Amino acid sequence: MEAAGKFIVVGGGIAGVSCAEQLAIHFPSEEILLVTASPVIKAVTNFKQISKVLEEFDVEEQPSTMLENRFPTIKVIECGVKQLKSEEHCILTEDGSQHVYKKLCLCAGAKPKLICEGNPYVLGIRDTDSAQEFQKQLTNAKRIMIIGNGGIALELAYEIEGCEVIWAIKDKAIGNTFFDAGAAEFLTSKLIAEKPEAKIAHKRTRYTTEGKKKEAGNKINAGNIGSALGPDWHEGLNLKGTKEFSHKVHIETMCEVKNIYLQKEFRLSKKKSLTFPRDHHNEFVTTDKEIWPVYVELTNEKIYGCDFIVSATGVTPNIEPFLCGNNFDVGEDGGLRVDDHMHTSLPDIYAAGDICTASWPPSPFWQQMRLWTQARQMGWYAAKCMAAASLGDSIDMDFSFELFAHVTKFFNYKVVLLGKYNAQSLGSDHELMLRCTKGQEYIKVVMQNGRMMGAVLIGETNLEETFENLILNQMNLSSYGEDLLDPNIDIEDYFD
Repeated sequence: MEAAGKFIVVGGGIAGVSCAEQLAIHFPSEEILLVTASPVIKAVTNFKQISKVLEEFDVEEQPSTMLENRFPTIKVIECGVKQLKSEEHCILTEDGSQHVYKKLCLCAGAKPKLICEGNPYVLGIRDTDSAQEFQKQLTNAKRIMIIGNGGIALELAYEIEGCEVIWAIKDKAIGNTFFDAGAAEFLTSKLIAEKPEAKIAHKRTRYTTEGKKKEAGNKINAGNIGSALGPDWHEGLNLKGTKEFSHKVHIETMCEVKNIYLQKEFRLSKKKSLTFPRDHHNEFVTTDKEIWPVYVELTNEKIYGCDFIVSATGVTPNIEPFLCGNNFDVGEDGGLRVDDHMHTSLPDIYAAGDICTASWPPSPFWQQMRLWTQARQMGWYAAKCMAAASLGDSIDMDFSFELFAHVTKFFNYKVVLLGKYNAQSLGSDHELMLRCTKGQEYIKVVMQNGRMMGAVLIGETNLEETFENLILNQMNLSSYGEDLLDPNIDIEDYFD
């Protein structure tokens, strides 16, 4: 069976859906195929442009029919891709169908890097199914271990209640992808404190994959990677363990997993495991009498038992299904290399979101990070590039790639990251300026030769637009010195 599609997009995550929507707007009478292995797609809702580059939006799971109703020319095919035949310009799906394309965009996302495959006590959290599985396991848990230091690990450590959490990170401080040690310190105090009472419930319909899964029987297996979770993925879940306390987190820094033992192996090893450290200053710990289903030995020689382990150690681009027989250029981080028009090394094939590696010379204030905001921008821009190429038009690089800008929430604080916020690739030739009000705000500015290169804003600072402009216009700020962050000077009015 052959279906001639003009544009095919693979992947029902943010990049894929943004790409398909944009194509449908450009070509209102063309059929656009969106091929996705998941029964739900990810849609951007409540989109707000905060400033020139900063944008805020919610990510909502929706049944694919909602997308088809909004854009009648989009046809969603719920099926995994079995093979890409780039020379013949077609893809084969798991159900045996063949779809011919003129232009194809691969937006198949990334899959979690598990610390070890096939261990029933190791859980990777990436999509709705794994988040639900995690919630189920947590209801009977007294202690869990989180391995990793990215966004999901940060959220979990803060959100989990009634369960001891041992959090092992390979860095000196938490969240080092996003913060420096100072910001980590600012946030850690919130992690150790008791949490405020009930948060306001989200007024949004949530779709889950429950019903579909029962129909599909065993068809959905671990190999079918669902698309990544939304920024507030934990809102609908009840993340409570068995204990009555709110918050108990112990952080083990500068270490990685050395060994994982199941109960029987651990008994035979004759090793000793430790109890949960009682407080942060007194590291006095004794041998644990409790018997746990699984034990983790860390590279700092400490061993802890727990009910299960959450592997939150990042993701790798999901390129496997497309490699066989196709000679793609692959980046060092495992993604499909794309040029400044989101074009891969193969004719008529584009890529966007987590699956791709940006291989153009970047602007001095931009870097690729596999985040929501970039998935949306890349999907949207890839569609514009595909449209321009089809019509023989030329197109300029989108402005969103001028400045890295991301807004999110950690530990209930608003967090804004701008430009080279961690002094990425600036070497030692830079200086930092800080302003911190405990429990309220943390502001860090990265300066080089008197010019602002990046900033981290935690809390309601209202400085994001001013700082974005100062980074983009590269004004020399040397004469302001420390006054730049003086809370008594209204910097917004100053540079209006």
